[in-house]
Amino acid sequence: MITVLDYDAGNIKSVEKALDFLGEEVKITRDREEILSADGVILPGVGAFGDAMEKLHQYGLVDVIHEVVDRQIPFLGICLGVQLMFESSEETPGVEGLHLLDGKIRRIPAAEELKIPHIGWNDLTFPNEGRLFRGVEEHSYVYFVHSYYLEAADPSIVTATTEYGTLIHASVEKGNIFACQFHPEKSSRVGMKILQNFIEITQEFREKDRQGGR
Repeated sequence: MITVLDYDAGNIKSVEKALDFLGEEVKITRDREEILSADGVILPGVGAFGDAMEKLHQYGLVDVIHEVVDRQIPFLGICLGVQLMFESSEETPGVEGLHLLDGKIRRIPAAEELKIPHIGWNDLTFPNEGRLFRGVEEHSYVYFVHSYYLEAADPSIVTATTEYGTLIHASVEKGNIFACQFHPEKSSRVGMKILQNFIEITQEFREKDRQGGR
């Protein structure tokens, strides 16, 4: 089972429907025990960084998320969920993120020829091998909706990038932590393949756990 964190922040139902389509059991919850008993956990999100962090604190999910990561449960952030996983965001100065990984969230720089937010399909390049992208061709197109982007401190964790006025770190992986700035649940066949890969990753982690290797 995969749990999707319920903290009143956006695209939860679309993620649930995509996982249902792939035949995966999914539960939308903010219950600590249900989250920690899951094979994988997804942090979706649409909205503002500061408001989302306030909700995570309000529902007691900040400590639970850190426990998920510490227990080596596969954890996937989507869109705003990615941004919350890092240190801070220019969108809400002074608000601390989850800081699961090192990096800052920057505003996409204004340019005459670019519309902000970045809405629509853009292609991915793969600077490092990523387990989420097994079987996905480089330069595949995925769907983005965002005004802020990740600048990860460690380039070795960046598994996908895209260009929109600047170089955007579109996906990262480290250990049991995974993140996509784009919306796989809205990215057609490519997005379904990425979510299927995450499901398979959760199965791999579960098997390691049974063998005492996690």
